[in-house]
Amino acid sequence: MTALETLRVPPELSARVPAERRGAGRDDVRLLVSRGTAVSHRAFRELPGELRAGDVLVVNTSTTLAAAVNGRLGGEPVVVHFSTRGEDGRWAVELRRPDGAGTTRPRPGGPAGAVVRLPGGHELVLDEPLGPGTGARLWWARTPSDVPALLDGYGRPIRYAYTERDQPLSAYRTVFAVPSADGSGSAEMPSAARPFTAGLVAALVSRGVQFAPLTLHTGVASAEAYEPPYPERFEVPRATAWLVNAARAGGGRVIAVGTTAVRALESAVGADGAVRAAGGWTDLVVTPERGVRVVDGLLTGLHEPEASHLLMLEAVAGREALVRGYTQALSRRYLWHEFGDVHLLLPPSCRL
Repeated sequence: MTALETLRVPPELSARVPAERRGAGRDDVRLLVSRGTAVSHRAFRELPGELRAGDVLVVNTSTTLAAAVNGRLGGEPVVVHFSTRGEDGRWAVELRRPDGAGTTRPRPGGPAGAVVRLPGGHELVLDEPLGPGTGARLWWARTPSDVPALLDGYGRPIRYAYTERDQPLSAYRTVFAVPSADGSGSAEMPSAARPFTAGLVAALVSRGVQFAPLTLHTGVASAEAYEPPYPERFEVPRATAWLVNAARAGGGRVIAVGTTAVRALESAVGADGAVRAAGGWTDLVVTPERGVRVVDGLLTGLHEPEASHLLMLEAVAGREALVRGYTQALSRRYLWHEFGDVHLLLPPSCRL
């Protein structure tokens, strides 16, 4: 077992409510900065001072859906988490047990053929597991024809037990979120971008930092320890590919905002190292062995030590940088999860 995996995050370091309910606004969170193994501590509002003209921030424009809906499976109450819309019109869903306190607990997946009754007289039918059949959490299901309308009418944001109470859907959407024409979106917020405000974006643009949008619709994140992410839909536009390639050619740094942006961008890199317009499904898992080909830095939340996302962070920054950063985050009582503080990982050679 390594030093990183022995770290434990105490429950009191889970951010229980959004930053704007704890302080002055969304950007009222702390920023842990790792330049290689050197660690410093900032307020998120100081982010422009950590970047420079010519840098490109790659942001995910996926909007968050009200993806949790109450249902019944026979006599059993369940909560359906709508994760991902498939190309054949089915949805990948996770069934969970309500805990009586507004959140949910894990539940075994399936069985095949089970009918879940939903509000408004709708129902879904479980077809087959997504991934390994034994113990699979996510299942493909035949669903009502207009799931976005169902979610708009009866859904609420997915919420986990470490949060204090329900929050409006707006609390789970970032300043970069753009609704999709077909109603697609993310089951859970691309949360690394949550602290950005319109004012901070303007300050970064004034400094000469550019923004490059892409889309990756995230599925449910209630994964078991070390469970890799499932395939997800993504799109890297031609303009974003051009911006990223131009930055790299001109000495700028490509900094992904969130692990979702890394996954999408690295899925669009060719063997020659150039980024091209791309879209579809990606099952890419970024590991230290695979490495990153285009991303120089990463702005991300703080992840549990056993989360598979840390393999991606290690690929970007190296294990020693993560151990040092997370050790200091714990000692200085940074806050974890989607409403918590954020971590900027940059190469050791970065100087303003």
